[in-house]
Amino acid sequence: MKFFEQVYDVVRQVPAGCVVTYGQIARLLGMPQNARAVGYAMRASPPGTAWHRVVNKAGKPMSTDQRALLESEGVTFNETGFINMKAHLWLDV
Repeated sequence: MKFFEQVYDVVRQVPAGCVVTYGQIARLLGMPQNARAVGYAMRASPPGTAWHRVVNKAGKPMSTDQRALLESEGVTFNETGFINMKAHLWLDV
């Protein structure tokens, strides 16, 4: 699927220690209403895709695995478990 490949191309550009939201990816692809479709693409992401760097707009990790991977890259969290988005957001789109 062409859309899925476009999503993965964006995710490949996100450096370690940074995160991007589903909505940001959708906006970067010129489809601002398709954040949910980005989520579907990430569920089907091929091995090696940095899926853990894609988060919801609130910055709440979806699993302990995601949090552990982000922490291993230096991503910091506040006391309630949310990512410090100001420090780690890749792009502001």
